[in-house]
Amino acid sequence: MTVYPVLLILHLLAAFLFVGTVSFEVLFLEPVQRRLPPDVRKALGSQLGPRVRSVAPWSVLVLYVAGIGLAWQHRGALSAPWASSFGLLLSIKIALALSVLVHVASALALARRRRLTGAVQGRMHLSVFCHMIAIVVLAKAMFYLTW
Repeated sequence: MTVYPVLLILHLLAAFLFVGTVSFEVLFLEPVQRRLPPDVRKALGSQLGPRVRSVAPWSVLVLYVAGIGLAWQHRGALSAPWASSFGLLLSIKIALALSVLVHVASALALARRRRLTGAVQGRMHLSVFCHMIAIVVLAKAMFYLTW
């Protein structure tokens, strides 16, 4: 059995978990949280935060390690991205994924310095959410769009 299907399944499951978490936060949690009383927000954060922080790093790790393994399988297309629509779209997808990684690292660094405000976190979540929508669309477009 080739390793590609295993990497693909791991990548998809980790993406499902990570994209789902960020989507839930952006589309449901953040808008609802603003309307909750402060004590309820604090209780929700104290229960939900540790769970997200315990699961998210592992999903990100699996997502990126599997992604690197998948990208390695397409290194020919990546060596000349302008030569094919697949190579170009994959290169854009990887650039967006690297941007998401920078967002995550920045959020962690700001949080450690206690400078991650609610407004900054909200903007970062929205930016990562938009990046992930583009990544998901590109993941499908790579196999169906040609020029």
